[in-house]
Amino acid sequence: MTASSSVLVRTPLTSAAGVDWYVDADRPDTPVGDRRVPAQVPGELHLDLLRAGLIPEPFDGAHESELAWIGRTDWTFRARFDWTQAQHDAAHRHDLVADGLDTVAVVRLNDAEIGRTANQHRGYRFDVTELLEIGENTLEISFTGPVTAAEQRSEELGERPYTNTHPFNAIRKMASAYGWDWGPDLAGVGIWKELRLESWSTVRLAAVRPLAGLDDTTGVLDVRAELEWEPSATEPVTLRVELGDGDDEVIGTVEVAAGQTAAALVLQAPAVAPWWPRGYGAQPLYPVRVSVADGQVGRDEWQGRVGFRSVTLDTSPDRFGTAFVIAVNGTPVWVRGANWIPDDAFLTRVDADRYRRGVEHAVDAGINLLRVWGGGIVEREDFYDACDEAGILVWQDFLLACAAYSEDEPLWSEFEAEAREAVTRLSAHASLALWNGGNENIWGSVEWGWRPRLNGLSWGDGYYSELFPRIVAELDPRTPYSPGSPYSFAPYHHPNDPRHGCTHLWEVWNALDYRHYRDSVPRFASEFGFQGPPAWSTLTSVVHDQPLDPFGPQMLVHQKAYDGNAKLERGLGDHLPHWGTDADGAVAIDDWHWLTQLNQARAVAFGIEHFRSFAPVNAGAIVWQLNDNWPVISWAAVDGHDHRKPLWYALRRVFADRFATLQPRPEPSSDPRLGFGMAVLGTDRQVGERTLAQDSAERLALVLHNDADTPWAGEALITRQRLADGTAVASAAVPFTLEPRSSRTIMLDPELTRTEHPTDEVLVAEPEGGEVVFGWFDEDPQLALTAPSEAHTVHAEPLAAGEGPGYRVTVTARALVKDLCLFPDRLDPAATVDSGLVTLPAGRSHTFVVRSGAELDPEALTAAPVLRSVNDLVARA
Repeated sequence: MTASSSVLVRTPLTSAAGVDWYVDADRPDTPVGDRRVPAQVPGELHLDLLRAGLIPEPFDGAHESELAWIGRTDWTFRARFDWTQAQHDAAHRHDLVADGLDTVAVVRLNDAEIGRTANQHRGYRFDVTELLEIGENTLEISFTGPVTAAEQRSEELGERPYTNTHPFNAIRKMASAYGWDWGPDLAGVGIWKELRLESWSTVRLAAVRPLAGLDDTTGVLDVRAELEWEPSATEPVTLRVELGDGDDEVIGTVEVAAGQTAAALVLQAPAVAPWWPRGYGAQPLYPVRVSVADGQVGRDEWQGRVGFRSVTLDTSPDRFGTAFVIAVNGTPVWVRGANWIPDDAFLTRVDADRYRRGVEHAVDAGINLLRVWGGGIVEREDFYDACDEAGILVWQDFLLACAAYSEDEPLWSEFEAEAREAVTRLSAHASLALWNGGNENIWGSVEWGWRPRLNGLSWGDGYYSELFPRIVAELDPRTPYSPGSPYSFAPYHHPNDPRHGCTHLWEVWNALDYRHYRDSVPRFASEFGFQGPPAWSTLTSVVHDQPLDPFGPQMLVHQKAYDGNAKLERGLGDHLPHWGTDADGAVAIDDWHWLTQLNQARAVAFGIEHFRSFAPVNAGAIVWQLNDNWPVISWAAVDGHDHRKPLWYALRRVFADRFATLQPRPEPSSDPRLGFGMAVLGTDRQVGERTLAQDSAERLALVLHNDADTPWAGEALITRQRLADGTAVASAAVPFTLEPRSSRTIMLDPELTRTEHPTDEVLVAEPEGGEVVFGWFDEDPQLALTAPSEAHTVHAEPLAAGEGPGYRVTVTARALVKDLCLFPDRLDPAATVDSGLVTLPAGRSHTFVVRSGAELDPEALTAAPVLRSVNDLVARA
């Protein structure tokens, strides 16, 4: 820049800046009494009380319900800070800026009320120029108890339908703070984002939106800025934009007249490379600096990064229904996605490193899109930065979920303010692929019995159909908008019709066997999932029932889904043996834990294999959910203590670039639309049936999906072999060639898929350059699986010097070993393992790499309950 450093000065009022904060309660009958409790800013009340020893660990045992009083108590945060004459004279205007207050609050400076807040999801700015005093100043922020506030607002607006316990839909606070079917009810208050004074003169940048796009191969940076002026300003200023650095830097300037509140500048950048999602290309990011100067005096500056890409959403009708295809730079992307919830019930504990670990879990699993769900928050900048760098697309919900919402004031204005702030803030991010109106609200209006309860009251349609699309079109026209999830994109269509748009598939978890994923071919599955417990070390860190039991009182505190543990039991169906009892007659809890984790992985993988086998008619799957916000039995693939569950390893397999699956398909003669025949849409047949394809009009097919930039060619070796020794009973080598981003269905010879020994044989498909896949002729309880002591040998040894602390555990199969998993966290809660859900035909080996700083007992590391497989369950049953 030619201008000097920015004149705008930010003075933090946080704990890190040396400002001492305290919080007190308005009720003397609480454990706080009349104490003045030290507070952390930014922070959250529960964490302040925990540090002070006034409450127990909220996640542990049954403490959650013991802390309900916090949400019905009013709280005041207080601080004192010094203000000098030099600070005051350095600028004409001084604003108190709060990036995040949670939620209903009154703000006072030196005993004068300066403002009121009612929205956790937006920032606030107050002119305090005339109230600041030279010397000591007092700042107080008084919060209404969040449960009390929600109930009061609901009564004022008129109660509307909502899920769970409290009327979260009446208040602009994170919905899941009030509890969800995977999260605790721990609604609190706090100054949860940065708080500061901003001192400026003449003009400041109120908002900057650097919209980076592509025009053919040329990068286009459309910078739009909003400015706030002092009333006395009379001279123009210069808005300057610098893109890139070094020899390829592009610079543009424009003069802005005094009082003009909006300015725009477009730069052409022919030397930039396009940004791509992971697996489709590189993720180049370019620095952008936007400044405003008064002559040679820099008044304000914004810095960030952009990536140049185009994104479209195709929802056009076709012969199968209504498409839902996300394309980046003109290339359709088969979405391998996961839903993302807040990574901790206490938001301020999620820092940049934790966000990057979360995104790393996604990348390592083959995921290319994260959907930020509408019952949480617009995440911190660190999350989107990590997605930009990793090539993870972001589907961003507006923050409404599973409820009807008033469209009356003051709620309408709050929604508009938070939406404008969110769209402005995220518009710079290359990873942003979709704005979505909300979660399940349009579906709820049709199917959840709202109409008689509403009796004419508004329910939120104005947000999805008018407010949000208008704001996106105005502020971020480069990014597509969808009114909701699920949504069918046509009037008179049910919003959750799998033939149209995006679909949520919850019948399987709630009522049906997972074979019923095959009942339809959704155009895009944006929510579906199945529950399983967290890692053993995670579960037992907070559940202390003696003995441990699926229906123990503390266990049920950590199972939030309605009838959840009974659904886990019913969900086993005929797929797996039931856990038994131990010598004392108690539930064999080790087996319960292993079986329900395994069944979760099986169910979700079964669904994704079916969906993906119909690519490109099906254009993607977003599993519910990637992460947890506390230790809980849930749908997550990564638990609340950062352990990857068996589901995560299943996702890595079914989300691989080169994907193979065995699926039933209609005979070509019976249905010329091979690969999308109606004969398969209505069937619940599965690979696990005894003959793999019993219907005379149905055969087994090997379906290959090459979601890579390079061709995939070779031979697929198909072998029907014995479980006991791996002897091939029948085999064939099938050549195949797939172009990049293409699918192929290969019908198999019925002689390969027919057996007279369904319990003793397995079909093994080994496509060259891809994963081995298996077709089972019967369910696990009927399979003649060999007991572990006879089925395999195991050897553990420490990692070599230079490889870090840990172990190699090598398993060699003498007979087929099915779904082998290693759980080193049972010996060291910090231990990790690199692989899971490994099936080994006889004669093959696999080595697990365990990372642990502790010295582990090799004997314990190589035996149950650390080393598990289906074999030990079936042999014992």
